[in-house]
Amino acid sequence: MKRSLFHISSWVFSAVTFYVLSLPPLVAGGALETGHATNLTSAIPLATGEDRITLQSLIDEMVVRSPEIEAARQRWEAAKAVVPQVQTLPDPKVQFGYQRMPMMEPLQGAMYGIGQEIPFPGKLRLKGEVAQREADRIEQEYLAIRLRLIARLKEAYFDLHFTHKAIEIVERNKTLLMQFEKTAKSRYAVGQAAQQDVFRAQVEISRVLDRLSVLDQQKESLHAAINRIVNRPPAGPLGTPEEIQVTMMTRPLPELSRRAEDFSPILQASAKGVERGEQAVALARREYFPDFDISATGLRNDRINENGYQVMLGIRIPLYYSTKQRQGVRQALSETAGARESFTNTRQDLLFRVKDDFVQAQRAERLVTILRDAIIPQATMALQASQAGYGVGKVDFLTLLNSLLTLQDSELELHGEMVAHEKALARLEEVTGGPLTSTGPLPPGQGARSMDSGKENREGEFRR
Repeated sequence: MKRSLFHISSWVFSAVTFYVLSLPPLVAGGALETGHATNLTSAIPLATGEDRITLQSLIDEMVVRSPEIEAARQRWEAAKAVVPQVQTLPDPKVQFGYQRMPMMEPLQGAMYGIGQEIPFPGKLRLKGEVAQREADRIEQEYLAIRLRLIARLKEAYFDLHFTHKAIEIVERNKTLLMQFEKTAKSRYAVGQAAQQDVFRAQVEISRVLDRLSVLDQQKESLHAAINRIVNRPPAGPLGTPEEIQVTMMTRPLPELSRRAEDFSPILQASAKGVERGEQAVALARREYFPDFDISATGLRNDRINENGYQVMLGIRIPLYYSTKQRQGVRQALSETAGARESFTNTRQDLLFRVKDDFVQAQRAERLVTILRDAIIPQATMALQASQAGYGVGKVDFLTLLNSLLTLQDSELELHGEMVAHEKALARLEEVTGGPLTSTGPLPPGQGARSMDSGKENREGEFRR
């Protein structure tokens, strides 16, 4: 009997000791007393040779190396080169010939001259304006592609951050589950627990291993996706993302909508398309007016050894205006009307995206606060109580396991909402034309506060 009591006492002491050592720094450090949840997901040491990757360095590399961005920039350069071409007069014509006319006084000798086509006044200017509007539209498309790829890169980076955090959380819980299995076996050996506790722990360990396999696959897929965006070999190494900075959205929805209407390259490109159509209509109407051909020819009469000249003015008459110029005006009007409808549709879609991403960011902010300040500290204390109670036989194994899984799910949800918040902001930056900071064209004094993931100051607000 004494040996049994001694065995049980030794087992309880070992279980309590392991429990204290295995608690996250949040519990061991007493952070629950102040409501902090900073260290709930303490980082696992990086593998040897695994480097940290920063989001800004990836963005800088992508802007320089992305073939899609470079292709869009070259299209813009090509469109700009069209403007001076269409504003220039057609190339002149130089003429050479020889004439011999049998007359009473025969005319025989060389001919030489020059000719120039001159469009009706205003046509070249309108052609240049049409080409300039097209170049402006392609420039906005280039900027839109750049912002879109930056947003996609940010989303992939944040997803990679979540995957690494999930692996850390699940790996830590796997260690706890393996200890739970040992504890259940020890209790079963002395008749204080059912064999079902051991089996249930083993099942959960197998499920954790399965989840880790899925997370590893997701990590490798995200590595390949990010490498593809920055134009690296997809199979190449990448590294571990840094801790994300959760940025508090302080701009109201009306301001974001105005910013999108004023600065969004997507909408600006559509607006430039409308302007181009209006200039194309004016050019099509100007085609009703005739163009001119001016030529001057020099003549040489070898018979009498004298020179002469001839000046000609030609007029191109739009004789077939009903099937040519009139149809050209109809075409330009239809294209302009279509561009206006496309602009309206783009504007509506843009404002919807602003509203949708704004409410997603607001939701994520609320959930991050609730999870960080209430749910996770409560779940941590529940796990602490369950683990201590199971060690002395006051709590069953299922309650202990549920406490651990509840904490794990809450931690995963916290990081998931943090990532969802940052992804929503990345999409907002895409549709509003750039970073949501207090600098730039927007009024000063407004901007975005940022906080470390899960960190909080004494006043309960996010750290700047």
